[in-house]
Amino acid sequence: MKILVTGGAGYIGSTAVAMLLDAGYEVVVIDDLSTGHADSLPTEVKFVNGSLLSDTDLDNALEGCDAVLHFAAKSLVGESVEKPALYEQVNVGGSKALFAKMKEHGISKIVLSSTAATYGEPKRVPISENDEPAPKNPYGATKLEIDRMVAASGFSAISLRYFNVAGAYKSKIGWLAERHNPETHLIPNVLRATEAAPVKIFGTDWPTADGTCIRDYIHVVDLIEAHIKALESLPQGKHEIINLGSGDGYSVKEVITAAEKAVGHKIAAIESDRRAGDPAVLIADVTKARTFLDWSPTRNMDQMVLDTWNSMQ
Repeated sequence: MKILVTGGAGYIGSTAVAMLLDAGYEVVVIDDLSTGHADSLPTEVKFVNGSLLSDTDLDNALEGCDAVLHFAAKSLVGESVEKPALYEQVNVGGSKALFAKMKEHGISKIVLSSTAATYGEPKRVPISENDEPAPKNPYGATKLEIDRMVAASGFSAISLRYFNVAGAYKSKIGWLAERHNPETHLIPNVLRATEAAPVKIFGTDWPTADGTCIRDYIHVVDLIEAHIKALESLPQGKHEIINLGSGDGYSVKEVITAAEKAVGHKIAAIESDRRAGDPAVLIADVTKARTFLDWSPTRNMDQMVLDTWNSMQ
């Protein structure tokens, strides 16, 4: 089976490429390298250095493919607030072009990278797929629009709504890990903290056991295992939305403790005020993933932090 991976040179996409190859799939990648890295891809993969907004690039990438894993997107919440039109053009426009070209090529199978940002401020936790989406930023809004477009497409499709992805994967060409610039994710920033540049804890007075925010983290390897299960479980001519997380939460202080265990010394941290708009607790209800995909995450926070740390050495 031949799979097109859009955004396949990014952190999550390149991990998907490596794990699909390990599972015996043939893989094609399209990526404009605006945030991805060509050196994350093995040489045996057909790589189209191009855009979803280019008919020629899409025709080249989709030729002979049986299904699509769609990761390509702009994904920075803050940037989306500053540049909403760019997010509409790249995320929604790119997806619209991809779906049209899939139909031209007779491809009807797709697994999409969606996000917990579609839910906005949760009315309850854990957050279920049945909860009403109410995105609070243009990034979440574009992802919700894409989910609704694919639902109306007639494709055999699954949108996987991630919470916080972490960890790294040791592939045949080396570690595949987060390489964002600037880095906005907690775990790499905790591991890079120094006395001169300590990690900030935004709020220690939240209504949680230790006073810091709680988030649901999922190891990138567990995440891609779920994508491969989704590819193998696509509903005929229908669209399903499935949450991916651990179903449990880790507080900021618990993440720092796990990091201290991995590095063998105290992590430099300073307490700061809460950030506006941060919910106290975000946890996924992953019941549907367990039943529909026959999938459960197996890697905990200690493993996520340790793999991230090892990938930085």
